[in-house]
Amino acid sequence: MADANGAPAQAENGPMYEMMYIINPVLNEDQTKDIVQRVTQYLSENGAHVENVEERGSQRLAYPIEKKRNGYYVVVNFRLPVGKNDGLVKIERALIINDDIMRHLVLRYDAKMERHYQAQQSGQDLPKLAPPVQRA
Repeated sequence: MADANGAPAQAENGPMYEMMYIINPVLNEDQTKDIVQRVTQYLSENGAHVENVEERGSQRLAYPIEKKRNGYYVVVNFRLPVGKNDGLVKIERALIINDDIMRHLVLRYDAKMERHYQAQQSGQDLPKLAPPVQRA
C-alpha cells in the first residue's frame, strides 16, 4: 500500500531524517523550484515519505562556497522504511552529482529531536530556555 506521495506506507513508521541543501544562487526562480521538485520526487521514488519541505530562501553563507557568498536554502523532513538505507545512499549520491546543489547535509533524528519536531508541528509550546546570565 502506498501513500499519497507514492512511497510505501511502512515509511511513515521508519526513522525520521532532516536534509538541508543549498542551491546555487545564480539560478533563476523557475530553475530553483524545479530542483526542489526533482529532489522531493527523487526522495519519494527511493522509498521516502516526505513530511515537510521548507524553502528558506536566499541567505548569506557563513563562508564562501565555490566563490559564492549566498545560497538558496531548502530543508526537507522525511522518513525512510527500516532497512532502506540504500535509498539514502542513492539520494546522497544524486545530491553530490548535481552541480546546482552546492552543499547538503542529512541528519537522522534521535528520540529527543523527533519529540521536538512533533511538538513543533502540532503547535505545542516548546520548553522555554533559561534567561541569559548577566555577567558583571
